[in-house]
Formats: sequence, C-alpha cells, structure tokens
Amino acid sequence: MTPVYYLIIELIELYKYALIIYIIGIWLTQFNIINGSNRFVYIIMSSLHKLCEPSMRIIRRFIPRFGNIDISPIVVFILLEFLKRLIIEYWPI
Repeated sequence: MTPVYYLIIELIELYKYALIIYIIGIWLTQFNIINGSNRFVYIIMSSLHKLCEPSMRIIRRFIPRFGNIDISPIVVFILLEFLKRLIIEYWPI
C-alpha cells in the first residue's frame, strides 16, 4: 500500500504547484506582462484552467467574492494541505 500512499501525496503536491502556477499566470496575463495570445502561453494557461478551475468553481459556490478579490485559490490550497496531512496522519502504513 505504500506506493499508492506516496502517489496520492505526490499528486496533491503537484496539484498545489499547478494551482500556484495558474494563479501567477492569470496575474501576469491580466497585467499584460505576458501575452495571452501567444500560442505557447495559451496552451499552458488553457491546460491549467481545465485542471484547476473545477475545484475553484466548487469553492466559489460557497464563498462569495470580496470585491475583485477571489479567495477560492487560497481555500483550495488550504484544503489540499489539510487533506495531505490527514492522509499522512491516518494512512495505515
């Protein structure tokens, strides 16, 4: 069972990194630091959008936006860390 345990932990970590890269990419495209119409940037951001947006959409249903500030990525990040620590604590190795 330990390979499955390590796989789940690593997938959670990779998802957290993808979430961070997605949020930074959104900021960079909104402030016109990187060109969103560039094909490479578009492919990367589209892939990250398809990966990260469903979890943030679930959180957005329950937590309202505070003006222009969207805290759903922070909540998703905290929930992922909680899930990882829960698995580490209670997974029988």
